[in-house]
Amino acid sequence: MRIAFQGETGAYSEEAAAAFYPDADMVPYPEFDHVFEALSSGECDRAVVPIENSLHGSVHRNYDLLREHDVTIVAEGKLRIRHQLLGLARASLSDITTVYSHPQALGQCRDFLKKSLPQARVTPAYDTAGAARDVSREGNPAHAAIASRRAAHEYALTVLAENIESNTLNFTRFLALSGRDEPSLLGLAPDTTTGPPKTSLLFAQSENVPGSLFKSLAVFALRDIDLLKIESRPLVGSPGKYIFHLDLAGHAETEAVMNALRHLEEIAAYVTVLGSYVEGPTWDSRPGG
Repeated sequence: MRIAFQGETGAYSEEAAAAFYPDADMVPYPEFDHVFEALSSGECDRAVVPIENSLHGSVHRNYDLLREHDVTIVAEGKLRIRHQLLGLARASLSDITTVYSHPQALGQCRDFLKKSLPQARVTPAYDTAGAARDVSREGNPAHAAIASRRAAHEYALTVLAENIESNTLNFTRFLALSGRDEPSLLGLAPDTTTGPPKTSLLFAQSENVPGSLFKSLAVFALRDIDLLKIESRPLVGSPGKYIFHLDLAGHAETEAVMNALRHLEEIAAYVTVLGSYVEGPTWDSRPGG
């Protein structure tokens, strides 16, 4: 199997993808759009993408892409993100003048950067592992990257400072995706297929009037269905209107959820189930992935 992920080899997304599909081949793509296109076209068999971070919130682009592509969520998992400051073997903290990384990683390490590297210029990169690769290629001891231990191993860099995130409760939730007609559990690690069921869906309201959103959500409350998350995104082509993403407890084929979805379809403009899967495991970012 070929698994698409965004970033370079050594990215946190690759760690998550390998945790979902330990026996598969990992295929990097530079942008999230390319990941979804690779899955939709059949170039890859599965895709793994981040959907939210416990410190920086939702990855909005991937919520939009879930709507734009005909894919199914088949599993979820959380990765404990541990950031390392990586540099050349001969570098020292006092020598560092520039630090590269993804903007979210830079934000998650703000306290360390402010306290330990006040002299350094912080420069955004499109990917943590890509930043590590570039530092390795440049060979400048004054440059460093914030990335994973796996990236340090991949690009022969030294860990100059370890676990530098400002908050230890730093987790990213990842989704494993398949095409609509693909067998959902094919190749998944066993710990991603056991646990309480949950369902993700999206819907748009028929009209934006007082109480319409309340009525939409009430179809779940009436049946004691727990809503785990709600996210709104602009409905493209309809200014002032929104599409809503819901995560709820329960499988879409259980009687209560099926009845709730039928009720929602009666009052919403449209409803799409993105997938039913189980509450995923939590993994820890470690050396070598």
